[in-house]
Order: sequence, then C-alpha cells, then structure tokens
Amino acid sequence: ILINLIIATAVALLAETVMLTVRGRPLALHLSDFSAVVTAWLLAVALPPLAPWWLTALGIVSAIIVAKHLYGGLGYNPFNPAMIGYVVLLISFPREMSTWLIPHGLDQPHALTFLETLQAILSNEWPARFTLDALTGATPLDALRTQIGLGLTVTEIRNSPVFGIVAGQGWEWAALGFLAGGLWLIYTRTADWRIPVGMLGGLAVIATVFYLVDSQRYAPPWFHLWSGAAIFGAFFIATDPVTASTTSRGRLIYGMGIGILVYIIRGFGGYPDGVAFSVLLMNIAAPTIDLYTQPRVFGARRG
Repeated sequence: ILINLIIATAVALLAETVMLTVRGRPLALHLSDFSAVVTAWLLAVALPPLAPWWLTALGIVSAIIVAKHLYGGLGYNPFNPAMIGYVVLLISFPREMSTWLIPHGLDQPHALTFLETLQAILSNEWPARFTLDALTGATPLDALRTQIGLGLTVTEIRNSPVFGIVAGQGWEWAALGFLAGGLWLIYTRTADWRIPVGMLGGLAVIATVFYLVDSQRYAPPWFHLWSGAAIFGAFFIATDPVTASTTSRGRLIYGMGIGILVYIIRGFGGYPDGVAFSVLLMNIAAPTIDLYTQPRVFGARRG
C-alpha cells in the first residue's frame, strides 16, 4: 500500500499542476489545500496492494482530470473523484482489480519483501518462488458470492479459514483501523456523524431483514458491516463535503441510501462489493435530497 500511496500522490500532484496551469489558476493556492493528495490516498487505499503502477496512475488521472477539473475544479465536481477513478478501473481492468493478497497464514508461508513488491508493481515480474495465483485469492465477499451461487449454505461457507471470526481474516483488522480513524474524524468534526451512521445503519437494517428471512442464504448483518469497504466508505468516502448532501436530515437519508444500495449490489448485482457505485448513485441524488430537506422558514415556500 505504501508504494501505491507514493505513486498515487506523485501522479495526483503532477495532474493537478498540469490542469491548474492549463486553466490559469494559481498553483500555490490550489496545491496547498491538499485536495489532490486526499483523493490520491483514498484511491490508493482502495486498490489492491499489488496493483501495477500504470493502474494506479490511470485511476488518479481519471479522478483528478476527468472527475474534478473537467467539471470546474474543487467544489464544482458532482461526483466523488476517487470513486470515479475506482469505478473506471473496476470496469476496465477487472482482473487487475481483483488481485487481493491472501492473508498471512492462509496457504502463504512467506511474504514478499519490499524490493520484491516494488519489482512486481513496477515491472510485473515475480520472484521465482512465487506466482501471482499463489499470492492472491478471493476476498470474503467474493468467496461468499461464488459459493452461494454453487448452492452452499452460509454456515458451510463461513467454516472456511478465510472468514476469520467476523468478516474475514485480516479484513477485520483493517476495518477496525478504519473505524478508529473514522471516529477520530467525527470527534474532530472533520466529518459529520450523520452520514456514516445513516450508511452503516441502512446496511445493517436491510442485511438483518434478509438474514431473518433466510439465514442460510444471506450473510448476517455483522459480516456486511465489517467486510469489504463498508466502514472505509462510511467514514472516508461518503462524507466528502462537496458531493454529499448538505442538510442534517439529508445527510442521514443520503447515508441510508448508500448503505441500502451497497447491500443490493452485493447480494443481487454484478460486483461483490458496491460501495463505489452506491456513493456515485447517491451523489446524483444529493441535490434532490437537499431540495426536499431544507429547513422550512416560516411563511416561505420550499424550493
């Protein structure tokens, strides 16, 4: 991930500089807001650790140039730039976007060194003792989706070591780290609590309903909350102040919409995780949500 962060940051600053120069905007003023770096880091964290360098670079270019500057720059973009970059990569390069590392201890006795990782990312060359298939495997969401389709029950599937205690060995710790960071954002009032509460609440409610209907076909709500990008998306993606709803009630509705869409895409869509698509769909709905949730001024008409 560190290598992805370095590549993403460098490409983001370069793309931001080029676009600001083309648009005749002051470089120092706009580069100092670090919005390009934030976009770069969000996308880099969302990508597989062994993503080739060009994949990261292409995603950043899509995010900074297409999703941000072609709409007028920071504050004018209707869609979350990092998620636009992610979706472009997911649709265009599904194989590269599914190369997730097997957690330590699961059929992977040895890990790549830093230099071997750097070589794999920059030149796509692997050490003689490894192959890509030996290092990577399905995520818990991928495994659940595939094996449910084969007729296995949730109980049978979750007996696999890859599922760990709650939502996947290794993934649980990542989710816990994102939760700690997200709570810090709430504590410092960098992010509004209503969006993550709405998103995780919406996801939990719909997951609970389906789980109660058939617990052997639909995973429990705690699995959905801790797996994939649910917590990361709730605190770090959905809370983007530019593309999210701006009213108090609207933020709850906006978050709930994302959570419900995440479950629908996971359970019935074409992708195992649906955070990116859900955020972008609710970005479209945000202006309408704001229109109908504006505080009423006595004697004035809404809209």
